[in-house]
Amino acid sequence: MKTVIITGGNSGLGYYCAQEIAKNEDWYVIIACRNQDKANQAIKKLREQTSSDRLETMLLDLASLASIRQFAQEFANRDLPPLRAIACNAGVQFIQRQTYTEDGFDTTFGVNHLGHFLLVNLLLKQLVDPARIILVSSDTHDSSKTTGMPAPYFREPSLIAHPEQDSQLKNKKIGEIGRIAYTTSKLCNVLCAYELSRRLQQARQNTGESHPITVNVFNPGLMPGSGLAQDYTPVAKFVWNNILPILCKFVPNVNTMENAGKALARLVLDPELENVTGKYFSGFKMIDSSQESYDRDKAKQLWEGSIKLTQLTSEETIFEI
Repeated sequence: MKTVIITGGNSGLGYYCAQEIAKNEDWYVIIACRNQDKANQAIKKLREQTSSDRLETMLLDLASLASIRQFAQEFANRDLPPLRAIACNAGVQFIQRQTYTEDGFDTTFGVNHLGHFLLVNLLLKQLVDPARIILVSSDTHDSSKTTGMPAPYFREPSLIAHPEQDSQLKNKKIGEIGRIAYTTSKLCNVLCAYELSRRLQQARQNTGESHPITVNVFNPGLMPGSGLAQDYTPVAKFVWNNILPILCKFVPNVNTMENAGKALARLVLDPELENVTGKYFSGFKMIDSSQESYDRDKAKQLWEGSIKLTQLTSEETIFEI
């Protein structure tokens, strides 16, 4: 028996990923999310659908560094099967207003990147190799692709966390700032995954470990009906939830949440991927991510800036700080 943690697994992509993994008798599934009632409802439904009692929920608010640290501590104190996988799936987007996390960070960057950065670092000591970490990104991180979204705007992490301090954004509308925050956070997911993969590979070489902890990135494609549209206008929400799902069968790069969930679960389950790390998967296919995402200087800048913003200490992670 082994454990997988799925952030935001109470609905959408994370839910269908949990459903697919729960079908396997050797996996224990933990859905980590901030809404306990919704999580409990999801667990009840999953148990009915999979006939599995190897599911539970744990409270985790990725918009709170304190909550993330409390989650990691509670998990460490639990008597659960060995942790063998983490699926960093939860994500948000705000385009009608500027919002901030409990710690004062832009919510999109705080949840999509910083929250998962801290969570994974805190859980590294609990991971039992061979193990897998998957970060959910998006093709919107790639400005060379036509996604209808603005290009990512990578800069000093402290400015990404505090967009109100960035003079380059002062003349932009709130909707564009929100979309830029989202695409930038998705670029950060890829940069962070590649940097984490490199650091884990280096640690493995230094210790002589025979089994790897792999880190890969997943792009689910456009998934109409998911919770990502929570901050859209009423008309845009209606189209997202009712019109676009009908087009999934006819439009390229538009995916159902169920199919995307199966593809994400594959990155946890497929034995052929045990030694694959530092790669980008679009659905079931391994492809190249954006040219910018392979920039090691930016990845290092993001990593070091994230350490400062989350106040990560050497006692909390396996890496030297």
